[in-house]
Parts: sequence; C-alpha cells; structure tokens
Amino acid sequence: MRVAVVAAGDPGHVFPAAALTAALTARGHDALLCTGSHWLPALARDGVPAAGLPLPPPNDDPDGVRRLRATSRRLAAPLAGLLTPFAPDLVVADVMTPAGGLAAGLLRTPWVQLVPHPLQDPSPHLPPSGSGLRPARGPLGRARDRRLHRITSRQWRQGEQETDAERARLGLAPGSRPDARLVAALPALEARRPDWPADAHLVGPLEWDPAESDLAPPPGDGPLILLSATTVAGAVSGLAAATLGGLAGSGVRVAWTLLEPPDGELPPWVSAGPGRQGPLIDAAALVVCGGGHGILAKSLGRGRPVVTVPGGGEQRENADRVRRAGLGVRILPQRLTPGRLRAAVATVLGDPRYAARAAAARHPAGARTPAERAVDVLERVVEHGHRTEATATAETPSATANRSSSGTTPSGTRGPGAVAPARSRARSASSPTDTRRTPV
Repeated sequence: MRVAVVAAGDPGHVFPAAALTAALTARGHDALLCTGSHWLPALARDGVPAAGLPLPPPNDDPDGVRRLRATSRRLAAPLAGLLTPFAPDLVVADVMTPAGGLAAGLLRTPWVQLVPHPLQDPSPHLPPSGSGLRPARGPLGRARDRRLHRITSRQWRQGEQETDAERARLGLAPGSRPDARLVAALPALEARRPDWPADAHLVGPLEWDPAESDLAPPPGDGPLILLSATTVAGAVSGLAAATLGGLAGSGVRVAWTLLEPPDGELPPWVSAGPGRQGPLIDAAALVVCGGGHGILAKSLGRGRPVVTVPGGGEQRENADRVRRAGLGVRILPQRLTPGRLRAAVATVLGDPRYAARAAAARHPAGARTPAERAVDVLERVVEHGHRTEATATAETPSATANRSSSGTTPSGTRGPGAVAPARSRARSASSPTDTRRTPV
C-alpha cells in the first residue's frame, strides 16, 4: 500500500501526521509525508520518508477561512504533480491542509482526513464547539443546544457551498468527502454524543517529537513542572514569564521545552531548551501549557494533570473540557498573572483528585496503540475501495475514557471496526477556528 500523508502548518498538525507516516512505514507500507521543508532534517533522522510541500502563492486575504480555501485550491495542482511519481493508493490530508483532499481528487485517488483534536461536527445534542458552554443537563439546556445547532448548521452548509465552488474551479465534482476520518484525539476529551458520525474513527492521539535529545531537569527534589508554550499562531503571550515569575520561591522545579534555546540566564531551578517532552512528563507532577490537543494528549495520556492558559483555535474548547472533567485548572488569558498561575499550580498539586482523574485517562496498558488503530483503518479503506463506517469494538478507547470522571466520553465511542457499505455521506469535520469551515 502506498500512502501519501499531507500536513502543513502548526506543529500540532504536523507531528500527528509524522507519527502516522512512521507507523505506516513500520507496518511495511510505502509512505511519504509532504510537509514544511524545515521539518525534513528531523524526519530524516527518525527514518520518516518525507518531501517538502510546494510553497503556496502569496495570499493576503484578511478572512482566514477564505484565505485557506483559496490557498488550498492554488496548491492542489502543484501538490498533485509532486505526488504523481509516488502514485499513492491513498492520500491522508490533515484537517488544516485541505489541499491534500483536492490533490487526491485531481489524482482520482481515495482520501482520508486526519483530525488531530476532538471532533467538532455540529450536533443538536451539544453546544457549539468553542462556545465555552457546558453540555446540557436538562430540557432548557437541550432546547438551547438545538437552537444553536440550527445556526451553526446554516454556517456549516455555507462552508460546504464555498468549498464546492473552489472544487468547481479545479474541474472537480461538488460534494466529495473523505472515505474515512481519523480522529486522533484523547478519548477522555471527546464529548458524549449519540450522533457520532459513521465515518469518524476515534483512534487516539498520534505522537511524534522532533527533538533528538533529552532536556535534563533542574537539580533538586522539589516537584517537577513541565512548561510547554503553545505552538499555534495567536498563542498566549506571557505564559512563560507568568510561570517563572509566579513559581519563584515555591520550591518547585521547572523544565521548559522549546524548539530553540532561550535567550538570557535562568534561575537554577529552571532548565530550558530543546528536548523530548515524553520523558519529562513522565517525571513531572503536572504540566503548564496553552491548551493545544497535542500537549494535552501527551500529558493526560501519561496520567499528569494540567494547568492550561488557552490561546486561539480549539484551545479554549480543549481547556474547558479539561476543567469540566476535573483533569486540571484553566486560567483565561486575560486573567493570567504570576499570582494566579502560582495559585493554580498549588491547587492541582495540593488536591490528589486531579492526579487520580488524570491517571484514569491514560492509554490502557497492552491495548493496541493509536497508531496501530489508524493504520488498520487506512488498510481497510484501500482494501475495500469504499467508505468505511466505524463501529464500537473491544479495541475502542472508550472503556479507558469512561473511567475518568469527565462525563465527556462519547457513548458507544467509535473506533476501528468492520467495513460496511456507505449508507449516507457524513459531513466532514469543521476547522478548529470557524464553524463555517469544512475541509475539501
């Protein structure tokens, strides 16, 4: 099986795509990751086959959704040209790189969408993603959600129409949707919903780290805190300063992971620079982070509670779900101060229930890994040549998620299951930042 994986943009989208490509290669398939050229040295070091994405043409449209669609259309033909010699049997496109789905259409190749965060399809049973509203518990709340769903559905349909217009400019038929979706999200952060889409496979988080060495934690025996500044555009500024200022003199140690070493001197209880996050999280008592799904999945998947200061995109929704599940404390960006950061860390460290709930969200030992589940789905798409429907099986991560006290796990969580003939076209996932956006 020959699979091209396409992902550009923030590390939170590129890293899961790299993990999937590595898993495909380990299974014996021919895989190629098309991504930003600056990631190629780290990918080559880890034996992940990769090629640089063509550079998109300049686009200064102030509307981010419109800019993404137009850029994707212009990138589709060069990307298809790049993939033609590889002759993929399947294209996997990240949700924020819709050019991958368009290129698959030009190549007349099946495609699968990779969603590296909780599913954000509108539902009459849930408040809109990113609204900050708690899932309904009574008739008034359910009526609220149904009314809001009517609004978001109209925006969703508008996004589909705009997507079809871009497809038409490439000579592609309207309405093409992925043959399956890989939802690479932590099950404990998924919302309970009776209308889980049939084409969405909840495989769990896919993890890859570009760091080639470990960052030594500071000396001492105080609790270790991992500080991870968010990787998305529009990140909260001042998180590191508030953390280091707020935790000074508290007796904790801080390991601060960065893609590049920081400028200036740091106090002896802080170490900072590039380094793999996994080993540090294993040694940490908690994690201070923005709220991107990648770092949350790494932390909670290892049983570590978090303090989140969410930025843009899906981070606010993720942080709200963490807070409601009792897996950590959220500080809104506009309320971030060193004192509040210190108090939040003290709250989590001082209450063992946070650590206990985080431990319940861990990936079960001995279960098939998320990467193995994801490759299973892709193999079935190619083998059967048509849309796959996810079914609840013993391999789904729902049992683990249900042990957390969040109440946010999908009922009958869908994971890798048998392939069934498509009954209807399920809508594809919206973007993390706008309910109008639908992938092509």
